Amino acid sequence: MAGKDNHKGEHQHRPVLLEEAVEALAIKPGGLYVDGTFGRGGHSRRILEELDESGRLIAFDKDPQAIETAEREFGGDARFRIVHGSFTMLQQVIEQEGLMHAVDGVLLDLGVSSPQLDDATRGFSFMHAGPLDMRMNTAAGETAAEWLARAPEEEMSLVLRDYGEEKFHRRIARAIVEQRKDKPLETTQELVALIDAAVPRKDKFKHPATRSFQAIRIHINRELDDLDAVLEQAMNVLAPQGRLSIISFHSLEDRRVKRFIRDNSRPPQVPRHLPAPDVTPPLKKLGKAIRAGKQELEANPRARSAVLRVAEKVAGEAA
Repeated sequence: MAGKDNHKGEHQHRPVLLEEAVEALAIKPGGLYVDGTFGRGGHSRRILEELDESGRLIAFDKDPQAIETAEREFGGDARFRIVHGSFTMLQQVIEQEGLMHAVDGVLLDLGVSSPQLDDATRGFSFMHAGPLDMRMNTAAGETAAEWLARAPEEEMSLVLRDYGEEKFHRRIARAIVEQRKDKPLETTQELVALIDAAVPRKDKFKHPATRSFQAIRIHINRELDDLDAVLEQAMNVLAPQGRLSIISFHSLEDRRVKRFIRDNSRPPQVPRHLPAPDVTPPLKKLGKAIRAGKQELEANPRARSAVLRVAEKVAGEAA
C-alpha cells in the first residue's frame, strides 16, 4: 500500500502500480467493484473515473483517517460507499446489499500506506520517533506497546520469526522481557535502540529494526489472517469473469496470494493411479507477476518491493 494518494496538505503520494492494478480489473462502465484498502483514495478515484452513472464502488478501510478522506472526497458521489472496517467484512457487506456473485472486480493494495508510515504518531516506522501504536484502526484493539508489555517471551519470539523472518528473534524477545521488568517499551525509539543492542550482526542493506517492526505490525493488525479470509471471500462474491487484482509489498503476503491463485487455478490434485477429476478450476491466472517500472521506481523507491498478481473468476462458478 506504500505510496497511496493523500489529501492536499498531507504527504502527496501516487499509489504504486496504479494504472496496472486498475487496468487489470478490465472495468466495465456499469460494473460493481470493491477497493478493499481505500487508503487515501488513489485507486478508488481511478476506478470511479472509469465508471458511468450506473457503476458502483464499495471501499473498505480500518483507518479512521482514511474514512474521513473518503467522506470528504467522495461523500457526494452516489456511486460510492465507504465501510469503516476490515476487508474481511467483504462477504457480509455484499450479502447485505444482495449482490453476491455480482462483483466485477476486487482490488487489494496490501500492507501499510505511506501516510501511515510517514505519520510519527502512528508508530509504524522505525525512522520516526513516536508512540508504539501500530494499529491501522486507532479506535480499537491492542497497541504494539500494550502487546509488548504483556506477551510471553515465546509468543513474541514466534511472531518475530514467522512474520518478520528475523533470525535473532529469540535474542530480541528476551531483551524485551528483560527491559519491561524495569520499564515497558513505549516509543519507537526505545524499541529501535533495544533491537540494535540485541542484534549481534547487522545487515548492511537493511536496518536492524526492519523485520521486527514488520512482524509486530502484522501481528497487531492480523494482516495475514485477514488476507487469507478476504481471498476466500473474494472467490465467493465475484461474478463470472470477475477480476482479482492484488498488490503485495513483502514476501509473506505475496507467497499467500501466489499460492491461493495457483491452488485455485488448477484441478484438484489426486494420486497418479486415480483418474483426473472432471472439474473446472474456479480461477484463471492472468499473466505473470507485475512489478513497478524504472520510471515509477525513480519517483517512488517504496515501489521496489511491490508485486501485482491478477486472476479471473471462471465463468459458471456463480452459485
